Parts: sequence; C-alpha cells; structure tokens
Amino acid sequence: MHEAGYAALGLTGWRYQLLPVPPELFSETVRALPAAGFLGANVTIPHKEAALALADEATPRARAIGAANTLTFGPCGRIEAENTDAPGLIDALPRDPAGTRVLVLGAGGSARAAVWALRDVGAADVMVWNRTRARAEALCAELGGRVVDTAEPADLLVNTTSVGLQSGQDPFKELPLDADAVRGYPCLVDLVYGARPTALACAARAAGAEVVDGLEVLVRQGARSFERWTGHAAPLDVLRAAARGDAAA
Repeated sequence: MHEAGYAALGLTGWRYQLLPVPPELFSETVRALPAAGFLGANVTIPHKEAALALADEATPRARAIGAANTLTFGPCGRIEAENTDAPGLIDALPRDPAGTRVLVLGAGGSARAAVWALRDVGAADVMVWNRTRARAEALCAELGGRVVDTAEPADLLVNTTSVGLQSGQDPFKELPLDADAVRGYPCLVDLVYGARPTALACAARAAGAEVVDGLEVLVRQGARSFERWTGHAAPLDVLRAAARGDAAA
C-alpha cells in the first residue's frame, strides 16, 4: 500500500518493510531503526502501548489515548509517537458519529483509540465491552465511556478485538452477541482485515448493515502516516487499490 503510494508520487528510493518483532525485543529493535535508515514505523498488535512508552516525545492525541501506532524518527534518533488509528477510524465512517450510541468491543490499544476518537467527535454514548471487565473499567476511567456486560443496542458497533483474525475462527464464540443480534446494529466497523471478510462482517452485511471493514480503516490511518512521513497528500485511491489487491492475492 505505502509503496504503491510512493510510486504514484514519484518518490524514488522510498521503501516500506515488514519487521516482525517479539515483545521482548520491541524496544531494542525500534531504537536501532533510525541508524539503519528508517524514517518511521507503523506499529500494530501487541506493541501500541509499548510504542508510546519508549518514545522521546508524543502528540497530545497519542498521550491522551495511551497508545501509538505511528513512530517518526527525528534528528539524533529521537522518536516521536502519534496515533493515526483514532482519526483514521473517523475518516472511514460513512457518516458523522456525533450524537450516536456506540458499542466498542475490546479494551486494547485499538479500543483506546476508538473510544477517544468517538468521544472527541461527540458520540453521545460510548459503551465498552471486554472479556476482562477490569480492563474495560480501566479504559473508561481514563478516557470516558461506560462499561457494559452485554451487547446493548447501538447505532454503531466497533470490533477492535482480534477475534476473526485467524481464518475459519467463529467470532460469536468469544463475543457477547450472535449472528442474529448483529441485526440490531445499523453499522459495523470491524478492524480485523484479511483476504476474506470476517464472519462478523458477513453477518452484518446479511442483516443489511453498512460495513466498514478493517482494510478501509487501515487505508485511512495509513494515509495519515504516509502524509506525516513524506509531507505529501496521500493518493487514497492508489493506497486503497493496493491494499485490496494484496488482500485478494
């Protein structure tokens, strides 16, 4: 996706590289990247909170959320943390969520970004469900929202858990709703993405809901990282085509 954007804008010499890193080597690896020629890095599960912790400086948004997905390397290897998950989620929504009821599934780094972003743009009621209630309580105590033990009705359902990440996984065994209950949500955002739609996304579409899949959110947050690093407006159509082409390959 990023390399397609570089090519479209004629940014020769730019590369985007996958670096699988175990948690115990995360800090050491990231601190070595500037000297290796990297200008920045995107960070995903399970490193988002660790990314903020190791940064030398962070944007107010990343600090407020308590997690970062975008690192930018400055002079002398200084590391700045940003969170593009939050605005990327809002960018991907089909309509303004101000005044709506939202149910967020999960309480990890992506959930923190979602809750902060939705409250920041004026969602009227942001509910948080997590398998471990204590973690949801901690999130809401910091960022607002309210903890729920069941899947209450809402205008928007946001799945930030990793349920559905593995092919063939049945999400309804680990979430507080079944396929029929999905009918109660007019719009679903499923942050999980892959070569095929998740079972949750398929159930929502079958129920007539609008579905924003994880690839669209990936494109939107990636576009903000792209612009931060390159200083150029991201060619959204190019990024989207590349992301969806890779997923279909």
